[in-house]
Amino acid sequence: MPAFLHRLGRLAFRRRRRMLALWLALVAAAVVCMTAFGGTGKLDNTFSIPGSESQRALDRMKTDFPTFSGTSAQIVFTATDGQKVTDPADSARIRAALGAAASAPQVAKVVSPFDAHTISADGTTAVAQVRYEVPQSALEPNALDALKSAVSGANQQGMRVDVGGSAFGNAPSESHRSDIIGVGVALVILTLTFGSLLTAGIPVVTALFGVATAIFGALSLTGTVSISSTAQSLALMIGLAVGIDYALFIVSRHRFHLAHGMEPEDSAALAVGTAGSAVVFAGLTVVIAMTGLTVVGIPYLTAMGLAAAGAVLIAVLVATTLLPAILGFAGTRLTPGPGSRAMRREQAVGGAGEDAVGATGDSLASATGENVLSGTGDNVAGGTGESVADGIEESVASRTGEIVAGGTGEHVVSRTGEHVAGAAANAAERWFRLVTRRPPLTLVAVVASLGALAWPAHDMRLALPDNGTAPKSSSQRIAFDRVGEKLGPGFNGPLLVLADTSHSSDPTTAAQRVAATIGALPDVATVGKPVANPATHTALIQVIPDSAPSDPATKTLVNSIRDDRAAILRDTGATVQVTGSTAVSVDVAAKLNSALIPFAAVVIGLSLLLLLLVFRSLVVPLKAAAGFLLSIAATLGAVVGAFQLGHLGSLIGVDTTGPVSSFLPIILLAVLFGLAMDYEVFLVSRMRESYLRTGNPLGAVHSGARHSGRVVTAAALIMTSVFAAFLTSDSTMLKQIAFALAAGVLLDAFVIRMTFVPAVLALTRHAAWWLPKWLERRLPDLDIEGDRLGPAPAVPESVALTPSTAD
Repeated sequence: MPAFLHRLGRLAFRRRRRMLALWLALVAAAVVCMTAFGGTGKLDNTFSIPGSESQRALDRMKTDFPTFSGTSAQIVFTATDGQKVTDPADSARIRAALGAAASAPQVAKVVSPFDAHTISADGTTAVAQVRYEVPQSALEPNALDALKSAVSGANQQGMRVDVGGSAFGNAPSESHRSDIIGVGVALVILTLTFGSLLTAGIPVVTALFGVATAIFGALSLTGTVSISSTAQSLALMIGLAVGIDYALFIVSRHRFHLAHGMEPEDSAALAVGTAGSAVVFAGLTVVIAMTGLTVVGIPYLTAMGLAAAGAVLIAVLVATTLLPAILGFAGTRLTPGPGSRAMRREQAVGGAGEDAVGATGDSLASATGENVLSGTGDNVAGGTGESVADGIEESVASRTGEIVAGGTGEHVVSRTGEHVAGAAANAAERWFRLVTRRPPLTLVAVVASLGALAWPAHDMRLALPDNGTAPKSSSQRIAFDRVGEKLGPGFNGPLLVLADTSHSSDPTTAAQRVAATIGALPDVATVGKPVANPATHTALIQVIPDSAPSDPATKTLVNSIRDDRAAILRDTGATVQVTGSTAVSVDVAAKLNSALIPFAAVVIGLSLLLLLLVFRSLVVPLKAAAGFLLSIAATLGAVVGAFQLGHLGSLIGVDTTGPVSSFLPIILLAVLFGLAMDYEVFLVSRMRESYLRTGNPLGAVHSGARHSGRVVTAAALIMTSVFAAFLTSDSTMLKQIAFALAAGVLLDAFVIRMTFVPAVLALTRHAAWWLPKWLERRLPDLDIEGDRLGPAPAVPESVALTPSTAD
């Protein structure tokens, strides 16, 4: 693969105009297809779970009870100023509003609160039902606005009108502001990382190309397949984050080569062949994990997985084709200026920071501890052009590991083989030296802190979002709260029981007995009169629970009705099925819970296999899997703390607590797995490269920090910022996903990859890179880092710099 990518990068560099024209044409084609065949107006936010009891009942209701099979809305009338909704003037105003609502687009039926007896005990609140024969996704774009306008006439002195219900739930959320915030923060981080606005702009531009292609392409399919607004936002979020990160890794390697005198074309080709190989590997792991979501069998989740996988795949293609073309247009302008801080940093990483041990792991200094240099500045390693000190007396401690030059923080140990650095260690290397000084202590601190953060996850409650978590000022949230307060929380999520009485001797009596049996169950507030369809011998019974839709007691009630179906059949001859939005939520959560453990096992098993192939080690994959589990558990604990327990909720725009979205754990597993592999590959591959060259396990860990720590840090900060920008969304589900991914990347990158990983490798030393000979012979060599492409050219004299103490 590295050889192929090397040729591809060179071809794209040479044919840059054609490559740019090709991508512009792809974006234009995606826009044209979206305009012709799809668009945001056709997004489908309906939850369904084919084959489940609730879905089978809904499908049958489309023919037996069409006015109950679609979505519904609530009109909540509240009398103020000491009045009651039953007062003649107020009741007349309500009836007039309901008449106007009946003529609103697509309304199938309006149920008056005076007929359904949905009036609060104190007479101040009345709730009318508006039924549609189509699901929420099939409503016309202006249907709900037209309903609001139709009833606005009743919103006068002495009465307030709020419109809500399931038709308003899970509405699309605008994310344009989030895009701008994420791109802006990424540009700032990139500018600080590279010290060049031109260099910083390249990853952003290429990421936008990829995101535009992915999003417009996905929207062009909405006319034929169901794609939710959350799937679109997830694809945008992940595509933007990985698009910038993948380009960052390649541009960073390209700039490193340029700083050491390589020609732009050779540099771009080598960067794509080396860093690009790691990008392809990391991207494919994300694609595989996200595509794996299709096996769960929930269309909503399938669309999310495929949309995100498509965005990542396009990001990989952009990074390996369009990016080298853009590098061709930039030419030598990306080379850090002579004497600039950026050039000193690249020189410090590429030259002055190289290991002072040879391929055999021999140390520079003998056991005598004599001075290596005494103010002469002569080269330590002939041919490298690197000195230990420039006019500063530095000593090598053969056994003690004492500091070479006071204040530099650099150690030279003859028997441990730590490196001699002509420049001070950068921030990442200083951190790695700190966490590897006492590896057991570091590991205990990491496990204890992440374990404490993960603890709330043991009490995690899963459910689909409802209007109870909508923005506090929204009409649907006000209606939800008002109904729960005045009529009881169960009115916000009634259950529908479909009874098949075709085998009963008296269908009417059988339906009534079914209703009575259900009414005797715990947590039942009221049971409506059965609505019969004599032609199909079915009856529909509305059950109002005592508890809210997301309350565990409501889930227990759904399961209790289902558990009693055998007794109901025996006593009445009728079969029953429980459906409605609340029952669908229960079925979705159950389906996802049953799939979570097998999916996690597949993801972790895949990580073990892939890392075994890449690093040819047993410890590295096992360590990565353990770290991945720790970061997942801690992230879920943080999500529960923020959204379910309300900790720091005001900082992220959460004004009410509620359950965690049923989809979140499995989405987090898939996404964070792939992103964690990014940092694992880019960081540990440099460690392995150094270990194979020097045989020095501890020095290899520090070398990985020196070469990749800064870039991995920038990449993690960019990805965290992009995800965090989506916390401004009004969608509770998207807000939870954004928080989980931002927290997950932050924890995985800085606590696991930059702390836990070096500590484990420092503790296990040579064993970290051991693999049984019989297994090594049987494993294919993937050569992710492109070792077969050969080393980069040596630094020419004209580019060599005096070592700097800059970070």
